[in-house]
Amino acid sequence: MRVVSIEPSTRLDQLLKYVDIVSTGGEAKNIIQDGKVLVNDRVEKRRGYKLKSGDVVRVGKDFIKISFKE
Repeated sequence: MRVVSIEPSTRLDQLLKYVDIVSTGGEAKNIIQDGKVLVNDRVEKRRGYKLKSGDVVRVGKDFIKISFKE
């Protein structure tokens, strides 16, 4: 599991691009709407979901724990 430090206003689709899981916003939208992204072990289909410190995002075998930049 990798820990990623992000800005508090970061959305789920932005995170996927930031950590290079996808290369475009359209690709992020597709995998989110297809139910391939889990946040805290629940399918999250809202690409605009605002991440919280401590959230764990899973895409396939990739696990990303969220922390906020200080």
